[in-house]
Amino acid sequence: MWSTRTAIAAAATLAIGLTAAACGDSGDKATGAGQGGLTVPKVPMRQSLGQGEGQVNLVAWAGYAEDGSNDPKVDWVTPFEKQTGCKVNTKVAGTSDEMVTLMRTGEYDAVSASGDASLRLIASGTVAPVNTKLVPNYADVFAGLKTKPWNSVNGVPYGIPHGRGANLLMWRTDKVKAAPDSWGAVFDGNSPYKGKVTAYDSPIYIADAALYLMSARPELGIKNPYALDQKQFDAAVGLLKTQRGLVGEYWSDYTKEVQAFKSGDSVLGTTWQVIANLAQSEKAPVEVALPKEGATGWSDTWMVGAKAKHPDCAYKWMDWIVSPKANAQVAEWFGEAPANAKACAETSDKKFCDTFHATDETYFSKVHFWTTPIAQCLDGRKDVKCVDYSKWTQAWTTIKG
Repeated sequence: MWSTRTAIAAAATLAIGLTAAACGDSGDKATGAGQGGLTVPKVPMRQSLGQGEGQVNLVAWAGYAEDGSNDPKVDWVTPFEKQTGCKVNTKVAGTSDEMVTLMRTGEYDAVSASGDASLRLIASGTVAPVNTKLVPNYADVFAGLKTKPWNSVNGVPYGIPHGRGANLLMWRTDKVKAAPDSWGAVFDGNSPYKGKVTAYDSPIYIADAALYLMSARPELGIKNPYALDQKQFDAAVGLLKTQRGLVGEYWSDYTKEVQAFKSGDSVLGTTWQVIANLAQSEKAPVEVALPKEGATGWSDTWMVGAKAKHPDCAYKWMDWIVSPKANAQVAEWFGEAPANAKACAETSDKKFCDTFHATDETYFSKVHFWTTPIAQCLDGRKDVKCVDYSKWTQAWTTIKG
């Protein structure tokens, strides 16, 4: 049985203000504008590697650096240590906010940042650009994960992709007779499932409403669910306030969502593939779909600290964690599509990559991966300001009442 994104559930429930961070915490000369006008401090990129410094200090999500202590059969850290001579010291973080704080101390060499943290780390000069030539396994990373808005600026990569997943629509087949194919099923104010709808408990969920409005209300002109001007943002918040009357429970703990669908307390709502797998394994009559509007999703990136004391070992770790076997191991344990295309041949469950759509770029082309909203609109607009994530967090409190 796969583990799950227990830590990532908390990853987006934080208040941030990237507007200030975009100015940078460093006095170095900034680079040119990136996504939507984002400017970043000039941090040098490593040009070569040595033998390694003997250790590496990681900040990671639970399940990303398993050394056999949780399960003797689950260990990709020990082989890395034996091969490289780099002892792995892991600090498990519970939220993206904690990851950012820890990385800013300069005491950690690398971090497995999610899209709601990566831009903060880049814009504040906390992480350095990554020289992918020093990461041989990067060549086999799916093209759909390279140089994306959450892990690069101006086409310069700031990390090595780790894995990805979509936020899906799940329903009980014995209660919801007509299989839904649209997010409208969870936003319909006249839904027959009032009180039985569930939604993800996080400010980033505002993007799910914005994604639906991209097609439901095209006159709003939403092009990117993470780039919302005030009018677009107000529309998304309004939709979520209407949905509040339908929601029986907001979830962030995957075990609670599994139980809610098993008991019938929830019959329709947002989920992850791994949660659906767990629910089905426990005999809950559920199905999932990627709705016709597409979906939001998540993609994590290994990033190197600008002040890393053990950069050689950090690079060796990044190359290791996206090597075919290790990437397959972590993907199965955690419950996500691997980043390395060759990992699919290494999974113990030969259907794993099919289940998680690992090689289906058409599928993932419909997924809008979590990206931190900032005042400089990420869709490239210059004539308006977008609502930053600190205001998303404030709005989420009012949405939930």
